[in-house]
Amino acid sequence: MGKAVGRWDFEWVYNEQPHTWRRKEILAKYPEIKSLMGHDPQLKWVVSGMVLTQLLACYMVHELSWKWLLFWAYAFGGCINHSLTLAIHDISHNVAFGTKRALWNRLFAMFANLPIGLPYSASFKKYHIDHHRYLGGDGLDVDIPTDLEGWFFCTPARKVVWLFLQPLFYALRPLVVNPKPVTRLEMLNAVVQFVVDIIIYYFWGLKPIVYLISGSILCMGLHPISGHFIAEHYMFMKGHETYSYYGPLNLITFNVGYHMEHHDFPSIPGSKLPEVKRIAAEYYDSLPQHTSWMRVLWDFVFDDAIGPYARIKRQYKLDKKE
Repeated sequence: MGKAVGRWDFEWVYNEQPHTWRRKEILAKYPEIKSLMGHDPQLKWVVSGMVLTQLLACYMVHELSWKWLLFWAYAFGGCINHSLTLAIHDISHNVAFGTKRALWNRLFAMFANLPIGLPYSASFKKYHIDHHRYLGGDGLDVDIPTDLEGWFFCTPARKVVWLFLQPLFYALRPLVVNPKPVTRLEMLNAVVQFVVDIIIYYFWGLKPIVYLISGSILCMGLHPISGHFIAEHYMFMKGHETYSYYGPLNLITFNVGYHMEHHDFPSIPGSKLPEVKRIAAEYYDSLPQHTSWMRVLWDFVFDDAIGPYARIKRQYKLDKKE
């Protein structure tokens, strides 16, 4: 468990991200894919049902013992909350109400944020646009671990700790790598979130708050669903920086596993990404893909060639403030 990984730096490349040219090629060959772009009318109802389910769960857990509360937070509530973070990911691309109602999408993302327990949606939107526009960009794409993470979390035992602490790194990394001014929407997100937290605490006490927040942290850390964090962009095969997963966990994660398709067409809702793969199958079937997020986590921990440094990075010739 003490053997260090074999990488001591990121994989630096000097070409543009592959999603740019592949999108152009696919649209030229299959222009009908444009009809898949737009909003998903079912998304708001699915998300609303999930939020209401968690509010009901808050009532049901307020008298549970602490051990059973934490069990259900990990086994049930955290799964819903993780799924809601992926709904927020979809909503950040304006697919809940369409691009002409951008503010509606931002406000609905705050509603989807409520069971997570901590304000998240507005900040996520602010940085996620850079992840798509500047994929792998040094100092721009905050999805990439820092040098300190790559240097320290280099043994199997330390990588397990890194996986467990993933939510902390995702929250703090932007403040170190690419800090941006706090926006009004972020302040509104925080006010709405904490007001709802206080209301829940007033009616049902501390346990529902612990249920929501601990579930979010546990299921975004060392949990089968969180394998998607590693599966999406860590370099399991040299030269490939984005991977898809087409397994059953897509059913509860808004098809985030269709990640190559998503980066090729970020304006297409997750519910329609399988159709992209069906239409343009020859572009995706031959690319490396994952078959199990659990296997991804196992390989990440025990494969010496994979760790926080196993990411492709590139320099973008622009000002960081753009």
